[in-house]
Amino acid sequence: MPVRYDSVLDLIGDTPLVRIDPRVHGVADTELYAKLEMCNPFGSVKDRTAWNMASPEIRSAAARGHQVVELSSGNTAKALAIIAAVHGTTFKSVTNRMRIPEVRDMLLLLGAEIEELPGQSECLDPAETEEPLARFHRALVESGTGYLHTDQYFNPRNAQAHIDGTGEEIVRDLDGRCPDLFAACVGTAGSSAGVATVLRRVDPGVEVLGLVADKSDFIPGIRTIDEVSEVGLFRPETYHRIESVTAAEAIDGMVTLIRRCGILGGPTAGAAYVGAVRRLRALAKRSPARRTGVFIVCDRVEGYLGYIRQRRPDLFGRPPTAASVETVTTADLAGARTLDVGAARSWITAAGPLVVDLRGSFAFAAGHIPGSVNLPEEIFADLVRGGMPFGSERPVLLACPVGERSARYSALLTRLGHPDIRSLDGGIVAWRDAGAPLARGSR
Repeated sequence: MPVRYDSVLDLIGDTPLVRIDPRVHGVADTELYAKLEMCNPFGSVKDRTAWNMASPEIRSAAARGHQVVELSSGNTAKALAIIAAVHGTTFKSVTNRMRIPEVRDMLLLLGAEIEELPGQSECLDPAETEEPLARFHRALVESGTGYLHTDQYFNPRNAQAHIDGTGEEIVRDLDGRCPDLFAACVGTAGSSAGVATVLRRVDPGVEVLGLVADKSDFIPGIRTIDEVSEVGLFRPETYHRIESVTAAEAIDGMVTLIRRCGILGGPTAGAAYVGAVRRLRALAKRSPARRTGVFIVCDRVEGYLGYIRQRRPDLFGRPPTAASVETVTTADLAGARTLDVGAARSWITAAGPLVVDLRGSFAFAAGHIPGSVNLPEEIFADLVRGGMPFGSERPVLLACPVGERSARYSALLTRLGHPDIRSLDGGIVAWRDAGAPLARGSR
């Protein structure tokens, strides 16, 4: 029987629920299922969100020549770029940090415009009212901007997409039953909030597990445990528990799904799998009752190969190297030299260090320390793995958005033998907030 659709948008939703072989997860008396949101046409769970947010107004907005805009540096941006193009209009991604080069390349391929602002994170923080991203958001919510702003952090249609679709599909495919455990990674919180709403209608006793990235760690698409309360749609009461997963655990889980199950999910899928198995194992120890768990495979692995290669070169047949920021220890960090903004300005004047900005090129062009050079982190990391990227005769000051990554690189390069390398404490955000001068344009 032919399978024919009028539009690629008709393929969004109705994704498979796939059983994970118990020999893989190893939890006795447990059925574990993966909801394969990677099977949506643009490759992620955000296809549902993007279409549900854009669909009421996209046709009229396109007819008026309005551009679709979203504060996104990932899958929501990708889906909206395609939806906008299908309707004959354009899309702009606005973000503080775009840390995955493959995402930037894909957005540019799709014809998207990228505006990268200086700031602390790649996601909107409603509490930081003077952040450039927050100010941009306030401007967007005003009428008459000429944009269709989908507003994923506050738009109730984000969660509604998963009430009407994802959650109902899980219950349907479990023959009307509710799982005992639902595990979801927390990004905008739309999918976890929406699915939890449906599951609780069926069984108020379902346990909802929210998974976040470990403190100061980075897993694409997931908030850290410190950031989670900043999400506009986040409600603590949605979750029975919130647990953290490290980037290393997420990659290990991803490799298990790929190599043992043939599920080509990305690091977020690995994090969800690890969190679900860990919690189901703890529940099994508490009582031996038979249980069912469901987790979401948010997207596909292909867009994260650079991220994975940086952290696990062994997966690509490359020997591990000590010249990797991922090897930095607490002891290394204790020996790193940092300078606050005042001390850094004085040091720049007195010692004339090479000032290296590790942010992306868009953020650098929007505002940087005068005289600094731009080496985005993904390029800088490759240089470091190849050996010391600087001569020892000139001091170096490293800067990143908030000082965390630059401190780690300063610690690493100090360990590798550079005699005088320092990090800007608080990063470019602290420099800007102190009223220190910022230059614009690329260099």
